Amino acid sequence: MTLRFRNTLGGALEPFEPLVAGRVGIYSCGPTVYAPAHVGNFRSFVFADLLRRYLAWSGFQVRWVMNITDVDDKIIRGAVAEGVTIGQLADRYTERFLDDLDRLRIARPDVMPRATEHIPQMVALIERLLASGHAYRTDDGSIFFRIASWPAYGRLARLDPTQQRVGERVEADEYGKDDVRDFALWKGPRAGEPSWSTSIGEGRPGWHIECSAMSIEYLGPSFDLHTGGIDLIFPHHEDEIAQSEAATGKPFVRTWLHCAHLQMRGEKMSKRTGDFSRPTDIYERGYSSRVLRYALLAAHYRASLDFSEAALASAASAVERLSTCLQALDGYRQDRRADASLDGLLTETRSAFRQALDDDLNIAPALAAVFEFVREINRRVAERTLSTEDAASAAALLRELDQVLAVVEDDAVAPDDEVDRLLAERAKARAARDWARADALRVRLAALDVIVEDTADGQRSRRAKELARG
Repeated sequence: MTLRFRNTLGGALEPFEPLVAGRVGIYSCGPTVYAPAHVGNFRSFVFADLLRRYLAWSGFQVRWVMNITDVDDKIIRGAVAEGVTIGQLADRYTERFLDDLDRLRIARPDVMPRATEHIPQMVALIERLLASGHAYRTDDGSIFFRIASWPAYGRLARLDPTQQRVGERVEADEYGKDDVRDFALWKGPRAGEPSWSTSIGEGRPGWHIECSAMSIEYLGPSFDLHTGGIDLIFPHHEDEIAQSEAATGKPFVRTWLHCAHLQMRGEKMSKRTGDFSRPTDIYERGYSSRVLRYALLAAHYRASLDFSEAALASAASAVERLSTCLQALDGYRQDRRADASLDGLLTETRSAFRQALDDDLNIAPALAAVFEFVREINRRVAERTLSTEDAASAAALLRELDQVLAVVEDDAVAPDDEVDRLLAERAKARAARDWARADALRVRLAALDVIVEDTADGQRSRRAKELARG
């Protein structure tokens, strides 16, 4: 099957062909760093990471750009409330965001531009829009995009361009614009707000122009893929298209991919309502970051996902099955002839995994293929029908597929002198058939959050914290 994505622009399932053969440019709307990101935000980032990983696994050279919005009304309010600069507030929550990315195994994007470091690029775009008549000034020094000048407005969200705009970050009557539908490219100076002195006047950028300027700077005026949550389709992404294409005269993005909301108790997870969880909240309840990642990617990105205790428990069980299988393969030793049917199983599994993800990142059948493989491999391990080399080949495939999933890595106990000493003592006790001593050492290891299992290939250990507890 050819790789296909369902493009939000038009809604069709389209074959994916990058603008430059073998190379893919992706832009993802990143966080507004006024507070810690919540789990619902990370569903979108895990999806973008899955997309990037799969494209790389498929042989594409990927350039992934994710912005940091570090100037915004919410950041300004937060900084004033805390008595710090917007830079200090943004730095704090940017570091928190990066730590959360790392813990969730979301690879750092190739470029993470900050809005405040790209004011000249934004000014240059606004100047072009003013010169072409797509933008106009107001008495307070603000500059707005004139939606009436762009007949194609509304294509992405499939809206009537004459309708009232909703969901803006700036209230309709806050600035003196000509048309209530028009959006701010540049906001005139206000007392107590950060401001830049530029060729278009004093002030600060609007939210939408930031993403256009930074994506064009690092990916060019036209690029392959743009991702974000469905809440960004309108007005944010609609505005990006209008201002970018009006300024450059070129198609902006080939394919738009939008991730559905994460829900809690049937409602969208949201800071505004206070009904949300942060990644650290989940870890404090005894779930590992791998479990959280699995829970966020286990449903198709365009399907709403209910975030619940049951979903986390299911994810924990799935992660444990995968890790246990990999550990069993790593420790497996059997001097026998190779399993003649293994190569076929490896090929079929890889093919089913690829075929599923080629179909608009259809993750459910991709995971089903992985678990069917695990079930069959577990059977062969139990029956000792694999050779040592066969086990290594099976483990290699799991690790290969995990280049995309990033949830399978084994959770072998990290170096720890006390743990190592107790494991060595227990191995000696078992060799001496001192079962009472071996059981006592198992209890001591459990107190250190280490689970020990006895297998045909010797004892195996893993950290209990990788599992769900409670």
